[in-house]
Formats: sequence, C-alpha cells, structure tokens
Amino acid sequence: MKKTFQYTIAAVLFLGSFQKTTAQKKDDNIGTEVVNVVKPYTPTISDAFKVKETPTLDDDDTSKKENIKYNIFSFPVASTFAPAKGKAANVDKSPEEKIYSNYMTLAAGNFGTVNAELFVTENVSNTDYFGGMLRHNSTQGGIKDVVLDDKMFNTSLDLTYGSRTNAMSWNADLGYKHQIYNWYGTYPGLLPDATLEGIDERQTYHTLYVGGRLGLDNILKESTLKFSRFWDAFGSAENRFVAKPSLEFDIVEQKIKADFIVDYISGSFEQNFDKTASIKYGFTNVGFQPSIKIHKDDLTMNLGVGFFYSAAQEAGESKFFIYPQVTAAYKVVGDLMIFYAGAEGALRQNSYSDFVQENFFVSPTLNVAPTDQKFDIYAGLKGKLASSISYNIRGSYKNEEGKALFKSNIYNNSNANTDGYTYANSFEVVYDRVKTISFFGELKADFSKNVSFGINGTFSSYSTDIEKEAWNLSGIKLASTLDVNITPKWYAGTSLFFVGERKDIFRQATVTLPFPADENITLKSYFDLNAHVGYKFSERMTFFLKGNNLANQNYQQWFNYPVQGLQILGGASYKFDF
Repeated sequence: MKKTFQYTIAAVLFLGSFQKTTAQKKDDNIGTEVVNVVKPYTPTISDAFKVKETPTLDDDDTSKKENIKYNIFSFPVASTFAPAKGKAANVDKSPEEKIYSNYMTLAAGNFGTVNAELFVTENVSNTDYFGGMLRHNSTQGGIKDVVLDDKMFNTSLDLTYGSRTNAMSWNADLGYKHQIYNWYGTYPGLLPDATLEGIDERQTYHTLYVGGRLGLDNILKESTLKFSRFWDAFGSAENRFVAKPSLEFDIVEQKIKADFIVDYISGSFEQNFDKTASIKYGFTNVGFQPSIKIHKDDLTMNLGVGFFYSAAQEAGESKFFIYPQVTAAYKVVGDLMIFYAGAEGALRQNSYSDFVQENFFVSPTLNVAPTDQKFDIYAGLKGKLASSISYNIRGSYKNEEGKALFKSNIYNNSNANTDGYTYANSFEVVYDRVKTISFFGELKADFSKNVSFGINGTFSSYSTDIEKEAWNLSGIKLASTLDVNITPKWYAGTSLFFVGERKDIFRQATVTLPFPADENITLKSYFDLNAHVGYKFSERMTFFLKGNNLANQNYQQWFNYPVQGLQILGGASYKFDF
C-alpha cells in the first residue's frame, strides 16, 4: 500500500512537469491577466506548544565530583629577549614666569600728573609675613576755563603684619591717608573777579586707621575689627569703630551661620553752613544676623533674618529694625543656566569719611545719619553661553528710607560764612525715601587666553517722597573693557564708560526779597574712553603708556566741576625680590 502511494505521487509530478514543458514550447508568450484581490492576505501564527515539564536526570554519575590531584613543576626558562627602554617624547614647554614679591611703579603725564606705587612683602618666618603699600597720585590742575585752583593730591600708606597656620590665621593693619582737594567749581558769571581772587578753596583730609582680622579653624570662623579717625582742615573730626565676629557650625548636616556687628560712630563739625551753630552726631548700631544654608540637589538656599538696634547719642531717634535676608539659587541646566533670587535688607551706617570718598567736594557741614534699607528684592539668571562666555541678568526693586543724596549748596551773598565752600561750589547731603527699580546685564568672554572682553549696563528708575529729584543719580550706566595680549612681549587694552543724565539744582539767596527762582540743572550724559599699551622689556621691567578721556570731552561729573581733557601718562614698572 505504501509503495503504491509513492508510485502514484511520482507519476503525477512527472505528468505535471511534462505538461508545463510542452505548453512553453507551444507558445513562448504567456500573455497578461488581471487578478482582482478580493481580500488581503492575513497571515496568522498558530499557538506554540512548549514543553512545561523540567527534565530530570536519573544518572547518579552526574552528581559525583572527582577529586583531582596535580603538581606544578617549576623550572627556569632561558630567554635572550631584552625589551628596549621607552623614551619620553619631547614636549614644548613655555618658560615658567618667575613671580616676584615686590614691585614699584612710576609714571608721569600732562597736567603735571604723577603716579607712584611701591608694594613690598616679606616672609619673616615659615608662618609670619609683613607687607606694605605706598601710593601717590597728584595733578597740578589746568582744567579748561577753571578760574580757581584745581590741584589734587592723594597719598596713602598701608602696613600689615600677619601669620598663617593650619589652625589659625591673623593679621594686624595700620594705615594713613593724606588728601588735598579744591572747591574749584563756580557758577559761570556769578562772582566778580575780586571775589574769586579772595576765595581760599583748599580742603585737606586725613585718615588714620588700625585694624585686624582673626580666623580660626573652629566655630569662630572669622572676626574683623577696625578703628579709624578722619579729620579735615576745618576742625571736623570723626571716630568710627566696627567689629564683625562671625560664627559657623553644622547641625544635622545643615550649615548654621551667625554674624554679629557693632558699628559705633561719633563726629562733629565746628559750624553749620550758615555759621550759626556746630553739628554733632553719634550712633551705635548693633546687629545680629543668623542664617541657615540648605543644599539639596540643584537647589541652594540661605534663610536668614537681620535684627538691628540703632542708638542715637546726639540727634535722631533710637530704633529697632528687622530685615529679611533670604537668597536662593537653582541650577536649571547645570552651570549653563542658574536662576537666583533674594530679598535682603540691612541698616547702613553713613559717615563723613565715606561721603568724602564718593564726592570730594562736599562741605564740612553735613548731617550724618544711617540709611534704613528696608528690602532689596531681586531675581535673575546667570550661567554660560559657552565654555568661555558667561552672562548675568538681573532685575531688582529696592526701598530705602533715609537714602543719602548729594545736592548743590545754596549761594547766599549775605552769608556771614565766607569760607571757600560757600560760593555755590560745594554739596550738602539730604535724605529721602527712595524707591529704585533697576535692570542689570553683564556679558564676559575669554575668546582665548590672549583676548578677554566684558560689557555691563545698569538701567534705573527712581522715585522720591520729599525731594523733586533723586539728585545726581544716573538712570543709565554702561561699561565695557577689552584686554589683548598681542605677543608675549606686547599687551594692550581699552575701557569705555557711559553715564546718563543727572539732575541737580542751583539756588541763591539775596539781601532783598524775593529770592531768584531755583534753576533746575540737567547734567549732560558723557562717555569716557581710555586705553593702554605695554611692553615687557624683561621679566622684571615693563614700560606702559596710558590715555584717559581720549575723546577730550569737557564733561561735568558734578555740577560746575568739569574734568581734565585728554590725559596721557607714561611710565615703567619694576618687579624685584630682596
């Protein structure tokens, strides 16, 4: 039966093959035919049946392990192969620049300008060191259209002695500064020549200070203290003592910090502007600022609060203040984009010394009081656009009670005070509540190790309660710098500053009424272009040439106070060791 079935299949296959061959011989053209697909082909996969039973091994030999015993016979192998010693490839290295501990600079230029610096430091032992800095900057004046003397003199000496160990670091400081300035700014056409010739416009300032810093590798991280005395040629004097100890420790992996501050100031002026009475002031401000730092993943927060008490010794009230001191930063995209925000406030103690350093032409008849910065709320983004380009943008809203503003003094031709600052050529300080909305942007780029560029700008809007304007505050400030290392020997750089318009007022009083109307003054905006170039003659000696106010603008930084025009300064710097 089985063989008959096989023969039958073979015969059928043979006949089919013969018929196909015959048909192809009859007609080689097989023709065309239209095929209508009624239903698409839908293949299916049949269920797979798996063996679910786990096979068992009944062979007892598979469970037995043979104990194998072996011995290793060691014998030496003679070899004549000797590997060649590797040789390091030569690497081109730039010569290491020697670092010197001391330097001196001397330069001179037009307007009789002299600039000198001497910096000296020496290691007394393995832990102790001594350092000193002497600076001098002076000019003989010569500003265009200025009648009064406009010379300037500024000399300072700073000394320090310190010690550094693993457990402690400290230093003690001592310094003295001598400054001479002149109230040379007068209103055009206001004073006759005879009056101008009789004005003694010179003012002299002196500063003496002693201070120190202590840092320990324990809870008391750092403490600073400083005592300074400031006085002038008109009998004004001011004493100030500031101590700032700081504690820092960890609790449950959280960093706790506590800053303390004691700020004492006491001063007096021999007379007020009308020469009718003397002026005395004194404040003792005590502050405590605890904070906790929280760091979790990409979020860092500093949560703190400031407690301040201000005790008035002369005029004014004693008050208690509480300020927010909260900051936060969140890495949105690593270091490429960091969002930060904060709300900070503090009690800022003003001083006669600080006012002078900001505006050398204030009169020695000021009212000195602290500023209550209620809060400064800000938010911004910072990070990197590329590995060598960083950015920072920020918006803020600040509320300050008792903010100090510089305002031009009134001119009174019947004033009994005829000192050199009473001819509409000096400034007083007024206080007001000032609210400031500002936007800041900054971009820094290091295009290579030889080229760096930076630009920043601040745009501000002010509102006041009492004063008509936020006197002498600019709404726009721009700055840009570019530094280039041209060759290993030559370098150059430029800087550009722009300051927008500012407001001031001219007032005068006469013997008879009515007084002339006040004149609102708008100080024009200005830009200041500066450049420098230098040549490294040797590793010790460098020659340089500087140019300031290259556009030769005769702008006014303060009302009636024009600046020097084009200034050229050339000099050399020498580095040395003892």
